[in-house]
Amino acid sequence: MSHEVVRVGQMEIRYLLDGAEKGGLGVFEMTVPPGARVPPPHSHSHNEECVYVLEGVLRYSVGDETRELRAGDSMSTPRGSVHSFSNPGGETARVLVMLTPDIGGRYFRDVAAVVNAGGPPDPVKLTEVMTRYGLVPAAPKPS
Repeated sequence: MSHEVVRVGQMEIRYLLDGAEKGGLGVFEMTVPPGARVPPPHSHSHNEECVYVLEGVLRYSVGDETRELRAGDSMSTPRGSVHSFSNPGGETARVLVMLTPDIGGRYFRDVAAVVNAGGPPDPVKLTEVMTRYGLVPAAPKPS
């Protein structure tokens, strides 16, 4: 069975189980190259998320907790919690992401259309796509 790979900038998303239509569990594999541009810190209004690292190192933050996740490590993001991730390492990180209820592969295709349009992504269009799927960009942290 072939699973479509959606490229969002340097990252790749490959849906293994798209549960969006039935409001069920979604599972996708995500690859994050070293130093890749990643989504801004955000929360999910309607979804819980769990990441499980298969290869490499993923720096993952939920609220005030930040961890360096390695193969076999996982971290959960409760609904409404601000979270973010990055790859500070020297090798590509490959992670399994579980989301319930799922927002679906269409979200990543819609984000890819904005991010891959050429030049810096339009923040207004990106925020519009995120909002449509229940993602809320986090307010900047005070300096």
